[in-house]
Amino acid sequence: MSYKKLLKKYGPEELANGFVFPVKLTAKQKKEAAEQLSAARKKSQESMTEETKMSLRLYHLRFRIEDYLESKAFNPELTFGSFLKKYVELLEMKRKDFADEISIDETMLSQLINNHRQPPDYIAIRLEIHSNNNIPAAYWIRLVEKQRLHEITTDKELRKKEKQFVHGILTIKHSA
Repeated sequence: MSYKKLLKKYGPEELANGFVFPVKLTAKQKKEAAEQLSAARKKSQESMTEETKMSLRLYHLRFRIEDYLESKAFNPELTFGSFLKKYVELLEMKRKDFADEISIDETMLSQLINNHRQPPDYIAIRLEIHSNNNIPAAYWIRLVEKQRLHEITTDKELRKKEKQFVHGILTIKHSA
């Protein structure tokens, strides 16, 4: 619909409030607008408290976990351990200090981060409590489950090994 037709149907104030009209900017104007936006963002970030910055980083991590859990695809780089590592990094703590805060050995923390060990359920609960319920224990558990589901559905060697223990197979076809 053209601007003139819109003006007949709506008043100038309604148009201003209800529509965004495209504006053609010159290269110089675009550069100036980008600089102004950058300065405004910098000013806004400088006025934030450390607590607000931490909160934003925590929410960012939570939303990344949520997005990954909602996706069907498995990404071997996005594991419980990788998200735990990001969590510890965003806290800007030494691993030893973080391990002390959740009452586990630093070696265990390292094994969890490097995916050398599956986390017990109590770790997910401690992480939920530590994050002040910002990242639920269920998210941490679902990260582990997603990885395990991928492993069990793609491990052909395990299937081959376990087949020797099954002595009878149903003759009916599965319906999936």
